[in-house]
Amino acid sequence: MDGRDASVPGGVTIYEVARRAGVSIATVSRALRGTGPVAADTREKVLRAVEELRFTPSRAGVSLAEGRHAANGIVFPNLSGPYFAEVLIGYEEVTSELGRSVVILSTKGREPVRDLVRELAGRVDGLAVFGSTVPGDVVGELVASSLPLVLISHAPRPGAVTLRSENSEAARALAIHLRGHGHRRFVFLGAPYATGDDVDERWQGVRAVLGDAVEPVATAEYTVESGYQAALALLGGAGRPEAVICSDDEVALGVILAAERLGLSVPHDVAVTGWDDIMAARHARPGLTTVRQPMRELGAQAARALDRLIDGAGLERSHRTLGTELVVRDSCGPHPPGGQ
Repeated sequence: MDGRDASVPGGVTIYEVARRAGVSIATVSRALRGTGPVAADTREKVLRAVEELRFTPSRAGVSLAEGRHAANGIVFPNLSGPYFAEVLIGYEEVTSELGRSVVILSTKGREPVRDLVRELAGRVDGLAVFGSTVPGDVVGELVASSLPLVLISHAPRPGAVTLRSENSEAARALAIHLRGHGHRRFVFLGAPYATGDDVDERWQGVRAVLGDAVEPVATAEYTVESGYQAALALLGGAGRPEAVICSDDEVALGVILAAERLGLSVPHDVAVTGWDDIMAARHARPGLTTVRQPMRELGAQAARALDRLIDGAGLERSHRTLGTELVVRDSCGPHPPGGQ
């Protein structure tokens, strides 16, 4: 390819800057973007060459010269709901700051997922994948292809950078808090569907504290409507649980609506908890006891990690866990003695 294809017609190209500075075009790119491992003296040579040649870099030209797309891909199971929206906002904001665009793939209702993901992988410089959205064998293919890969809300995986919010300890703290209220019959609503995913970790943490006193009950999806429909049956029958521990805030809000429909009081007739601390949880009546996780920061860190992988910088840690926090409000009743 002619070097002048990498910039505006007739203009100075990134190839000429690289030759003048005596470095590779990848080094020029990293120096201009301010990311990646570039020594101070090397950066100075690049900037001097840029000034001498009066080079005006374009993102498209730099990417073309490097054989790149200037775009990252991100794969979600579903783009509806506040949780995914927050993660995506954090991801997109950082990606935009880094001079890249984002190609989004939502797999809900789309088949075949394998082919869609493979096709996307061929159009981007790196890929972020949420949870267990992509089948394990396809993730294995992506790892084997050496495509820069970040797995969000995922257990450690060799060959990929993984990050997730902490689940187990926060779930234990939540269960201890509920038990401190004197509750003895519990349901975990929104049962885990994949071993080792975030909801499964929450379930395992709750069960470690409550043992046989807690029963898992599945919902069709992790949504308000699914929580509502499941809770109508759960709370309207015999043997009503004293506390419903929900997989996320949307399911919990559905439970609160169902309790109201059935003429039950939260928390006097049934306690309800959620997970995520979305905006609606803070303004619900009663206020929802939940676990706050840094949703937007999860997306932001994924974007930064993927950018470093694309630039060849690597990462000191291949797995990161972001902290979470138990947030006690009114949906469990008055605070128990001892402040648990």
